[in-house]
Order: sequence, then C-alpha cells, then structure tokens
Amino acid sequence: MVAVIEREGALLLECRADSNRWGLVGGIVEMDESLLGALQREVMEETGLIITDYSLFGTFSDPSRRIQYGEDLVLRILTLVYRVEIEDFGAMRISDESTELRFFPRAELAALDIVETHRHVVDAYLTGAQIVLE
Repeated sequence: MVAVIEREGALLLECRADSNRWGLVGGIVEMDESLLGALQREVMEETGLIITDYSLFGTFSDPSRRIQYGEDLVLRILTLVYRVEIEDFGAMRISDESTELRFFPRAELAALDIVETHRHVVDAYLTGAQIVLE
C-alpha cells in the first residue's frame, strides 16, 4: 500500500536507499494489521508524519505487475493507494529506508526515475484519474 501525500500542490516522494530511485511512501500490510493500521504505520515509519484523514485513491491490480526475487520467487503486486492528509509537516524526517524526502511539483514528476511499482500510480496522479479497479 502507498500514500499520496501532497503539500501546496506538490507530491511527496522518497529516494529509496535500496535503489537510489524515487518512490511513494508505503509498504506491506502485516498479517495482524488492518489496512488503516498499515497505512498509519508505514507513513510514520518512513516520514515521521501522522495521518489525520485518508481516502482511497485507487487499487492497482493488473496481472502484469510482478516482482522477481532471485531465480525462483515471483510475486504479483496488488497496490492500494490512499490520498492522505497530514497533521503537521514539521515532524517530517527520513528513515533508514530512504536517503531523502522531497516534494515535487507536478511538472517535474514525469521526468523522475521512479520505481516500476510506483510509476503507474504517479502517472494516474498526473492525469487526475482515480483508479477504482485496474
């Protein structure tokens, strides 16, 4: 799951420490978590920010969305994307998973090197489309 976090018309992305590429804030849902609990935890862990409100931006479930780990493990990716409101941006900080957090204006997003699993979400964000089911 990932969070669309905006401030003054710009989108928050993190430069991932594992690839030095840009991505949205987010991660996996643990077995004992609700979707909201996972969203709150991931945003807090990766940015230090507290969510005050959220709404579903879209679900991305195209069967071609896959990640391969080594030679034997291929996983299909289902991504739930939430647009979130933040309590106070003054608490923002990076985590061990990233090297930088930065707000990008819309005009700069298309040219960024964004991880494959988030590129289609950013493209939907740029077109203004809400994806209910893909």
